[in-house]
Amino acid sequence: MTGTILAMIAKLLSGASVRWIDCQPETRQRVYFANHTSHLDALVLWSSLPVEVRRLTRPVAAKDYWGRGRLRRYLASRFNALLIDRRDIKVHQSPVDLMLREIGETYSLIVFPEGHRNTKPQLDEFKSGLYYLCKKRPHLEAVPVHMDNVNRVLPRGEFLPVPLLTCITFGKPILLGEGEPKRDFLARAREAVIQLRET
Repeated sequence: MTGTILAMIAKLLSGASVRWIDCQPETRQRVYFANHTSHLDALVLWSSLPVEVRRLTRPVAAKDYWGRGRLRRYLASRFNALLIDRRDIKVHQSPVDLMLREIGETYSLIVFPEGHRNTKPQLDEFKSGLYYLCKKRPHLEAVPVHMDNVNRVLPRGEFLPVPLLTCITFGKPILLGEGEPKRDFLARAREAVIQLRET
């Protein structure tokens, strides 16, 4: 199964409609950051990108889920996922350093700053990874994304997805300001996602 076919299947299952607000899909290096409600978030968001952007974008996904079982590992390889081991984080090999090494100067990333699936209506506070990605790569545009209804495509505890309509909204890119404190940047990034939900 090629990545193109996998993207078509993901689009069919999610029924995703895509909106770009004050932002255009481009092949420049970016980090797309979104709310997280389902194991399918990475795949659905990746598949919603135009093909030329998708080819240069790597979703960050949990190794303990996508690395478990032959089928999941195969699917993860098809959408070029960067699997992160959340349970065995080493001091000298942080997830941020691994991401930056893997994307080089070419690939973009898809990340979920809440750090876990969140079934509550409000977004959880963002973890610091997004801040450090932008601090170590100041030119990296951070594009907020709000994903609506994906959690109902693959409800918690279920194995087979249920076809459903979802909406994915891309917002205006932000940059880390010079000297901007971590707490302020993460609050600003979180608010950017919240605003997309209300748009």
